[in-house]
Amino acid sequence: MTSVSYFDGDLLGKILNVIVAVAMTLFTLGIALPWAFCLLCDWDTRHTVINGKRLKFDGTGIQLLGNWIIWLLLIIATVGVYSLWVSIKLRQWEVKHTHFDEQLCNNNLIKN
Repeated sequence: MTSVSYFDGDLLGKILNVIVAVAMTLFTLGIALPWAFCLLCDWDTRHTVINGKRLKFDGTGIQLLGNWIIWLLLIIATVGVYSLWVSIKLRQWEVKHTHFDEQLCNNNLIKN
């Protein structure tokens, strides 16, 4: 039995999600950036299968907002130096909220 990994998203879906995320961010003057980031993460993970198991993203904008505020304050307090770590912290947060979709795996809706 071979396990396959693939991405089944399409260009139109990605473009539409990016447009919505950018619009959310612009219209709220950046306040909705955590929600826009979660929107993009959710779309990417819903279309990703690793070793025959689909991924699921369970992070929310409100969860990220708390971290976002702390990171912003640290960037200000360190005169921008902490910004070097923010991309790593953001990736760690994203991975922490990415899991295999157990419902799909347990119901055998995807091939193992």
